[in-house]
Amino acid sequence: MDEAQLMIGATFYSNFMDVIEGPRTFRAEFDVGRLGALTVGEMSCGADVRMRLGELGAYHVNILLGGHMSFRQGGAAGRVATAERAGVFQPVGDTVVERWSGDCRVLAVKVDREALDQRLEQLLGRSVRTPLELGPELDTTRGPGRGWARLVAAVIEELRDEQPGAAQDSASLYTSPLIAAPLQETILNGLLLAAEHPFRAELNRPADKLRPAPVKRAMDAVRERPEHPFTPTGLAAEARVGVRWLQEAFRRYVGMSPMAYVRDVRLTRVRDELRVADPWALSVSEVAHRWGFSHLGRFAEQYRARFGELPSQTLRGAGPRS
Repeated sequence: MDEAQLMIGATFYSNFMDVIEGPRTFRAEFDVGRLGALTVGEMSCGADVRMRLGELGAYHVNILLGGHMSFRQGGAAGRVATAERAGVFQPVGDTVVERWSGDCRVLAVKVDREALDQRLEQLLGRSVRTPLELGPELDTTRGPGRGWARLVAAVIEELRDEQPGAAQDSASLYTSPLIAAPLQETILNGLLLAAEHPFRAELNRPADKLRPAPVKRAMDAVRERPEHPFTPTGLAAEARVGVRWLQEAFRRYVGMSPMAYVRDVRLTRVRDELRVADPWALSVSEVAHRWGFSHLGRFAEQYRARFGELPSQTLRGAGPRS
C-alpha cells in the first residue's frame, strides 16, 4: 500500500489510500509514462480502495477498461465512471475517489493545465479569459470519445517499451521529438473535441466559419512575425482591408483589437522564453525589450493580468524540468 501511494504521488498526485474491506486482495499494478505535457498509464489495485487527493492542479481523465469508480470534486454531486463513461476531473476542487473497484483497470491521463488552456486558445485563434471547465463525464462508446480513448490506449501500449532497462533498439517511437510533439498535440486536440465544455461547438465549426479571411490573414501575420513592429495600418494592409473594418472585425471575432492581439501574442512568446531560460544568464528586461515592451512597469502589469504571475516569478521557476 505504501509503495502504491508513493508511485501515484511521484507520477500523478499526492494521495491518501485506504483499502475497503472486501473479498479481493490488494495487488496494485501500474505502468506509467510521460509524453511531454501528458502523464499516461494503465493502473489497477486488485482490491476496492478509497483515495483522497486534494486539488489536482491538472486536468485528468480516467478511461475504465472494466469495473467502476465513484468520485466527487469540490461541492459537485458524486459521479460514477464505467467502461462506457470516462471520469473527467478539473484542476481545482478537493478530489475524492469514494470507491475504485478491485476489478477496475484504468487508463489514466493527466494533462498539464497550461498546455490544454494554451492549445484551446491556439485552436480558437484568440485569448480565452474564463477558466476552461470540462464536463465530468466523457462517452467512450461512440464518436470522438471512442476515438480518443482508442488513441490513448494505443499510446500507453507503445510507451510500455520505455520502461527502464529496455534495449536501445526497442525504445518507443514516441521518444522521438518528431513524433512526440505532434502526438501530444493530437491528444490535446482530441480531448477538446470529445469532452463537454463551453467552447466545443465553436471548435467544431468549419474553420472558415470561425472568422473572416482578412482577420485570419492578419492573425497569421502576427503569429508568424510577432517581433515585427506592426501598426494598425500595417495590419490592415496585411489583411487587405481598411483599418476601421479590421478593428471592428477583430472585436467581433477575436474579442480584442488588432493591436491588443499583437500584444497578447508577444506576451505569450515572452512567457515561453522565460519558462525555459536560465535565470542566472537572462533577465526579464532583456526578454521584454526583445519582444517590443519598452515600459517595464506596464509590461509587468500586463503580464500578471494575462498569466496570473509576474514575469520574474516565471523566470525563477525556469530551468530543468523532470
